[in-house]
Amino acid sequence: MQKWYSIFHKSTGLSPYVWVVFYILPFYFIFRSSSTLQMVWGILMILLFFVCYVLSFVSKGWLVYFWTSVMIIVSISMTLLFGYMYFALFLAFFIGNIQNRIGFFTLYSIHLLSTIITINYMLLSRNPVFITQLPFVLVSMIAVVLLPVTTYNRNNQDKLQGQLEDANKKISGLYKLEERQRIARDLHDTLGQKLSLIGLKSDLAGKLVHKNPDKAIAEMNDVRQTARTALKEVRELVTQMKGIRLEEEVLRIGQYLKAAEIEFVLEGNPKLTNTSLITENVLSMCIKEAVTNIVKHSNAKSCRISIEPARNDLSIMVKDDGVGIPGSNVYSKGHGLQGMRERLEFVNGSMDIVREGGTTIVFKVPNTFVPPEEEEKL
Repeated sequence: MQKWYSIFHKSTGLSPYVWVVFYILPFYFIFRSSSTLQMVWGILMILLFFVCYVLSFVSKGWLVYFWTSVMIIVSISMTLLFGYMYFALFLAFFIGNIQNRIGFFTLYSIHLLSTIITINYMLLSRNPVFITQLPFVLVSMIAVVLLPVTTYNRNNQDKLQGQLEDANKKISGLYKLEERQRIARDLHDTLGQKLSLIGLKSDLAGKLVHKNPDKAIAEMNDVRQTARTALKEVRELVTQMKGIRLEEEVLRIGQYLKAAEIEFVLEGNPKLTNTSLITENVLSMCIKEAVTNIVKHSNAKSCRISIEPARNDLSIMVKDDGVGIPGSNVYSKGHGLQGMRERLEFVNGSMDIVREGGTTIVFKVPNTFVPPEEEEKL
């Protein structure tokens, strides 16, 4: 919750103090005055405005509004006495950095109204110094109207963006926590009872091995059957866990390429039947990385993905008609190619790159997956 005294945006940085460079400008208007008293008074007002300007950024609470009120009075006085109204720009920028909604609109209204009244008075009095800079006065008036609102909205947008990022991080953390708890519950329900049963039957078989060998053999057969059942249920649980399926990834890739205005051609069936989940995850990540490189670096017009399953291995080709990969060592270009190759090596796969008429990447992985139904027969 925002505290009542936290009225400034934290990202203003040094930008307010860059404006101090323009403090040399009012001295030009002051030294044009013929009266020494006016020059002294003008210099004192400039110093007062500078001090208030710095204090307004470092103060909190009601002091901010006090120093701002003093700056508004100094700005009006400088305009009336010397025809210098550009302190209004400093005020416009400062007011835009106030986060408190009521404080912002109050100071914005007071500053805008006082600036309009002062400009009209100077025009009616036909001040020659003021009339000669009329084009700059009009530009300054536009800035007084738009700059505070623009700065205020930008700061609010940055604040909301930060809050959104924090919320997304919290949601992600809660999701991971819930997923861990779900996996823990599933594993407990799946393995807890069966492991306890295996332990009890193993103890019983140990006691019966000399007294009643036939009964002990029967108990060990039950242990073997229970272990196979538990193994089957764990594999089914792992299969149901959230993973990257190639079929789902190809669908997202098609949407991604369509958004990038790259023609997408798919050959073969992305629904794999003889590939383990971990191998399918690795393939999905590699294809995603390859397509990302095509969109970012290739300037391609089309992309073709060909899926060719065989009895002993699976081959997937990703081809584009882009500019290709320059240089002699393709793995040193920082496009994630080395990472793809290392992922494939983890599942005993390989990757080949052909640089002719674009870029062609071929992924090959072995089909060594044994379905749980066949595992029970072993």
